[in-house]
Amino acid sequence: MVRGTSTSRGWGRVPAKRCTPFSLSCKCKAMVPVEVGAGSLRRDVFNLSENIENQLLQLDLLEEKRNQAHLKNAAYQQRTARYFNSKVKERTLRVGDLVLRKVIPNTKNPAHGVFGDKWEGPYLIADKIGHSTYQLVELNGVQFTRL
Repeated sequence: MVRGTSTSRGWGRVPAKRCTPFSLSCKCKAMVPVEVGAGSLRRDVFNLSENIENQLLQLDLLEEKRNQAHLKNAAYQQRTARYFNSKVKERTLRVGDLVLRKVIPNTKNPAHGVFGDKWEGPYLIADKIGHSTYQLVELNGVQFTRL
């Protein structure tokens, strides 16, 4: 198996540096219960004073490791946002444009059922209130009111 790739067997993605949430919080490898009872090379060569020294050293480096994980996550989110935002086509609406308004469930006429209109209008844009927020008026000049 190639490290850093997923397989069809459902093993999932193997991180390149073998960082697990357990190692990010405790910075020590978990022992399998079989190793506790049967013994292993790791248990046989265990040195308590060296272990305490290594744990203190890893505790000092833990914040740096968390920061690196945070930076990788932020870079991934930026790449994902850049990809999805490249597919977005921005619509520029100006005062005086005619638009349709989507019918939402609480303004839908229940008598129409599933065959009711999905859009209503046309409406005229009277004023731009904020980013992508507009004041609408009907074609006869009556200001649109929310229901």
